[in-house]
Formats: sequence, structure tokens, C-alpha cells
Amino acid sequence: MMNNNKENQQAITIPLTKRVLKAILLNWLRSSFVDLGWIDDFNSIITKYIKHFDLLKVFHVHADVITSANFSPDGNKIVSSSGDNTIVLLDIVAPNTKQVLRGHSSWITKAQFSPHGDTIVSCSYDAIIQLWDVKSGQKVRKFEGHSGGVMGVQFSSDGNMLVSCSRDKTIRLWNVKSGQHMKTLEGHSKLVRSAQFSSDGKTILSCSDDETIGLWDVESGERLRELIGHSDSVWDAGFSPDNCTIVSCSLDRTTILWDVKSGDVLRKLEGHSSWVYAVQFFPDGKTIATCSYDRTIRLWDVKSGKELQKLEGHSGAVRGIAISGDGSTIVSCSEDRTIRLWN
Repeated sequence: MMNNNKENQQAITIPLTKRVLKAILLNWLRSSFVDLGWIDDFNSIITKYIKHFDLLKVFHVHADVITSANFSPDGNKIVSSSGDNTIVLLDIVAPNTKQVLRGHSSWITKAQFSPHGDTIVSCSYDAIIQLWDVKSGQKVRKFEGHSGGVMGVQFSSDGNMLVSCSRDKTIRLWNVKSGQHMKTLEGHSKLVRSAQFSSDGKTILSCSDDETIGLWDVESGERLRELIGHSDSVWDAGFSPDNCTIVSCSLDRTTILWDVKSGDVLRKLEGHSSWVYAVQFFPDGKTIATCSYDRTIRLWDVKSGKELQKLEGHSGAVRGIAISGDGSTIVSCSEDRTIRLWN
């Protein structure tokens, strides 16, 4: 009789979502008669240990493909760039407030806040880099020198330098104050998709349609290392917060984690069903986010390489993602002409 009962018993599996975990812990606290002052902040405590994101807001502010979206340093604003030749500055706190910046004559590939949040830098297929004042929306400075469309631009952590990359196969360093071209780095055999500073400003990381990733010394301009492992164009690459690891993504549908010191592949992440366009570490360095032509955003555990969550909602390819400084919010932009906030 006992055996029959056991055979008739059915196992019930409850997925351990953020809401379920919250309910379990709240019930435990009540049953234990624990009186703690941080119950009102319970959501933030859960989020700290379990990264789970839901759609918060959708913005319709561009008339063409949105190529990038990035947070201001304080996380209260978003700057976006588009194929409609405009840059839009959005206030998340007052979502009906927007500022449109016009000045490029072609598709704008990237726009980003300075580390201090008082200026914005943008780049375009018109081969020009522009510096904008956030308060006035006016152009402050123009950087010219590339002979082809500029694919990416980024501030150094102190805000004194810019690094840009182009269809002309070069990477260039610029002095922000003077607007002067400082150095040209050459070595890629095809257009360079992305170039970024390490947080200490000593190294530049680049990736290219030539399927390689480059590490460059800022002072000498020499290439320190070439990373080979992708089988198609590498669209994005970035440093971990401690500069010890690199993450890259490619049209080969994979994301790869690399050891900076040795250049070895640490882990390959597979799951997207199409081209992977952008990748970024969370501020804690334990999680990365990727986005793809398959219309999804995916979160991955760095240590295990396992997929943690898939965010769906965009109706077109997701071209860019960024993570707020506290790691609590993701912004994504798409060929569906929307910007989405995930919290």
C-alpha cells in the first residue's frame, strides 16, 4: 500500500523566480517574528543576489534604426543615436522631456556621455566626431581626420581623451580639450567596429571585421596582442571592471571570454540563434549581457557560462545595450525603432 502511494505521488516543481523567492523569504521572516528595518528595501536586496529583469518602459523617439543607447553617469538620462541622423537626450525621471541634437549629415553610429555627464560625444558615417554640451544642446567641438565612416567612439575614464575607430581600418586618439589628433593605430585589415579604453586608460581594446581583437598600448601606440578565435566579424568587445578579462561577440553567433594576460579563451557562450551585436559586463563583473539579431537580450553567468535570463519584447534586431552604473537597469535599442528600459 505504501509503495502504491509513493508511485502515485507526483513531484511538483516550482520555478525559483524572483517573486517566488521573495515570497519564501518574507514568509520566513514573518514566521520567525523577525522585525527588521529593511523590509521596504526588500526588492533591492533580492536584486543584488538574483539578477532578474522585467520590462519597465518603452520609448518611441526615432524615425529609423536606433544604433546605440547609453546611460548618463548618474543613471537619470539616456542618450541615443540613430539612422535618422539625430541624437536624442531622454530624461528617465521626466520621460516626456526630450532634447534632439542635429548636426551630422549621415547615419549616426554611436553617442555616449562623458564621465562627468556634462558633454556627449557622437560619431557618424559622415566621418566626423562631434562633441555636444548637454545643457545647451550645442556643438562644442568637431574632430576630423578619419577617411571613412566612424563606427565607434569612447571617452577615457578621466574624460581627457577620445578613442575612435573607422571604416578606414584605423583607430585614432584625440585630445578632448584641443580637438587635436594625437595618434593613429594601424594593424586591422578591415573596418574596425569598436575601440575602448581600459579603466586605467593604459590600454585600448579593438575589434574588427577581420575577425580579430586587438590590444594596444596607449603610450606607444603599438599592438600588444592579437586575439583570434571568432569565425566571422567581431562587432563588439569590452573589458571586465578589473581589466583582467575581455568579452567579445560576433556574427558567428558566439560570445567569448578571454584572459587578458595570456590571451587564452576562457569560455565560449552559445545560445543566440543569430548574429550577436553587442556585449557588456555588469559593474560587479559576475554577469554579462548580450543582444542579437534574433531580437533577444541574454544574461550570462561569467563563472559558469550559463544563460541566466532571456529578455524578449523587441520586434526587430537588438542593436545595442547598456547597463546602469548600479547594475539595476538595462537599456536596449533596436531596428524596431524603440528604446526599452529593463529593471
